[in-house]
Amino acid sequence: MSVIRTSLFALMVGCAASAPNAAHAAAPDAPAADAAAPAADADAGDDGAILVTAKAVRSATAIPSAEIQKILPGISPLKAIQTLPGVLYITSDPWGYNEQNAQLFIHGFAANQLGYTMDGIPLGDQSYGNYNGLSPQRAVISENVGRVVVATGAGDLATASNSNLGGTVETFSSSPLDTLGIQGAQTVGSYSTSRTYIRVDSGKFGPGGENSAYISGVRQHARAWDFDGKQGGYQANAKFVHDGGSVKLTGYFDYNDMTQPNEDATVFFRPSAGGTATAVQLYTPYTKPFFYPDFATYRTSYLSAAGNSPAAEGSNYRNYYSDAQRTDYLGYVRLDAKLADTITWSTTGYYHHNDGAGVVAGPLGQSITTAQAYLDPAYATLPSNCRFAANANGTRPAACTAITAAQATAAGAALVAATGGSGLITRTTEYRIDREGVVSAMNVDLGAHKIEFGGWFEHNSTTQWRRWYAVPINDLSLSTPYIRPRDVMDPLFTQYKGDARINNLQLHIQDSWQVFDRLLVQGGVKTSAQWADGKFPIQPVVGSLGGTTALPQGKINTKRWFLPALGASFDLTGSEQLYFNVQKNLRQYQAYLAGGGGPWFTGSQAAFDAFADQGKPESSWTYEGGVRSNRTFDNGVSLNAQINYYHVDFSNRLLAIPTNPGGIAGSGITGGTSTLVNVGSVKTDGVDAAFTIRYGGFSLYNAVSYNLSKYQNDYTSTASGIGAVSDTCIGGFIVPAAGQPNAGIVPTCGKQLPGTPKWMNKTVASVSVGMFDLQGIGDFVGRRFATFTNDTSVPSYFMVSGRIAARVPENVLPLKKVELSLNVTNLTKKKGWSTVSIGSATNSYSAYPIAPRQWFLTLSAAY
Repeated sequence: MSVIRTSLFALMVGCAASAPNAAHAAAPDAPAADAAAPAADADAGDDGAILVTAKAVRSATAIPSAEIQKILPGISPLKAIQTLPGVLYITSDPWGYNEQNAQLFIHGFAANQLGYTMDGIPLGDQSYGNYNGLSPQRAVISENVGRVVVATGAGDLATASNSNLGGTVETFSSSPLDTLGIQGAQTVGSYSTSRTYIRVDSGKFGPGGENSAYISGVRQHARAWDFDGKQGGYQANAKFVHDGGSVKLTGYFDYNDMTQPNEDATVFFRPSAGGTATAVQLYTPYTKPFFYPDFATYRTSYLSAAGNSPAAEGSNYRNYYSDAQRTDYLGYVRLDAKLADTITWSTTGYYHHNDGAGVVAGPLGQSITTAQAYLDPAYATLPSNCRFAANANGTRPAACTAITAAQATAAGAALVAATGGSGLITRTTEYRIDREGVVSAMNVDLGAHKIEFGGWFEHNSTTQWRRWYAVPINDLSLSTPYIRPRDVMDPLFTQYKGDARINNLQLHIQDSWQVFDRLLVQGGVKTSAQWADGKFPIQPVVGSLGGTTALPQGKINTKRWFLPALGASFDLTGSEQLYFNVQKNLRQYQAYLAGGGGPWFTGSQAAFDAFADQGKPESSWTYEGGVRSNRTFDNGVSLNAQINYYHVDFSNRLLAIPTNPGGIAGSGITGGTSTLVNVGSVKTDGVDAAFTIRYGGFSLYNAVSYNLSKYQNDYTSTASGIGAVSDTCIGGFIVPAAGQPNAGIVPTCGKQLPGTPKWMNKTVASVSVGMFDLQGIGDFVGRRFATFTNDTSVPSYFMVSGRIAARVPENVLPLKKVELSLNVTNLTKKKGWSTVSIGSATNSYSAYPIAPRQWFLTLSAAY
């Protein structure tokens, strides 16, 4: 609480500085445009400070490129926004590149309930194993980001997204420079880090200097902090701009090829009051590093001859290795045209291709319930009580009388031989995405009224495969985290294949009415329609995938033609503004066919049909209002501040409850379907308050956030499909057993949304003296509940990072800029839990550890 008190005190000081008796009031900083985000100047407002008043009628914060690179050179745009009010972004690597353990919440909405764009191009919902987009760091090189704008309440009507129940994260690439130049940076640091960045700008060329362009590339290499896995890859960007006055043509291309070694989360079990836990359940190591490349120790000292992991470790066994490999090609062409003095038109066509694989190589015994179904010739005739249990390859089940123990041992040995003789097996989830779409908007200036209307259409063809591969003991070069198994061998079997074809259409119209000089009213409406068709050309063998005998197939078409928004801003003093916004939003069903929270992986055709016929997608009404201030005083002090209150009515909240939870992205290695249930409504109330004070070379930014997001209903644990809401509010933390009153009722009513802290505080202090810059960042994250009933939680933490930089004065060297900077993350070596994977009503969750202190030294130069 001391951190919160400090923040509130700093906020009162900042607000007092903007009192009406101030000597002089300056015009506020120009806000970023609400309406025409795709055509906005990506570098506008890049003054190296966080701008907390970035939208006209919505609560939004902008972080420019200079500030992003100060946090850590090469940091991902999503990791950079962790300093903004109302935002929780956590991951176990300092750059925010690892996507398996990344977690984002904004005002109680999870990552896949927000909207994301890059230069106005949709990036999908950011789910791990994504089917409809890519992460911002894969769409643009970090150093080429012009700014990131976060709307914490509700995004613009024109935002191309079908998932933004809550706010939006808009990333903008930087524009080509006007002059010929070369810039580069080299970073070295902890755990063999090496990051090399280079960019070449053409400057203006062609008749009248109407053309400009740049090409840029980066290579990154870093070892994981607690195991011998090497994160890295290559990325390239190119951008061309032809600005002919009335016509502007922009072309952009991004290539990204990356490999991210993954570590499994630690699975925790907390017994209910009066209950007990076994020693196996209480085994919770702080880290679970993979063994690669030490195959000999893993095979002979860790695994049994049958490929079973140590029983004493339970769910917290260790894999040989795990990784995510992704290759992306993204490009767009945009035409901005001035059709008349009062009419402008912007249209963008884009294409995105992705292919990738998530790979886990580990004990055969942990995967035996799947592997035996395909590789044991006797499986179909074996009584179900004679089939091997998880982590019991070669062990006859106690209830089995049809085979002898010797026969079970022989069958287990045969399965080891069938999977390469190593006692290991490799599981992959392989991906393909091909998206093409158009984003278009027309703006008509009628004086007091500025009308915008436009739309977004996208066709997405996507496929996911679940495949299993051998780990040949005679050629271990075929099994490493840095190759895709499909490139070097045929799979043992393909467990399932899912194909989806998805069309999205979004239309909008909006009027910005300048009622008089001090009052702006903005109102409009958008539509959201999705036509999704999912099929499984390859179905899993019965018994190989938990929770199903056949995965459901079919179409779900969801069309909502009236999603309104109304907002206004009122200029109180020339430096202070009042604003409010009311908006309805919708999240379309996820058409991901390899898990996740969509109807296609419920495991039951009946449940799928119920959603198709009767289901309602998640929707929300967001109400926000506040006051913002932009002031400059005679003594040289400037203040940029905003206080924002928000309320959200969230309807038809869907929970995907896994049938096989575990530590691999929240699931066990053999996977399983989810029970997708409508658990009713959630109500959220919260406050964000943030300010930036600048004086000479000193800048102080502080943001405090309070969020109270509570379920309004209990739900039934035995429910499937829809209609799981219960009108009860039984309280407590225990699900009553059969025969007891309220049997099967999960007591979520009145409970905080898990994973979302009530309190957060962010502080960024910067000092510039001569050639030196110094920056400190403090990040407080409050306690987070880890189950739907709030019966267990992870504690709060406060982390500090810092930066010191020295810039060579101009004209000393024949270069435009030479700077040496040192960044240190987690200065105090804080230990604790970062990402929390939530999948259980009670008792159990999984979590990833906070990364230790690390240092990074960067030399950057420009010519």
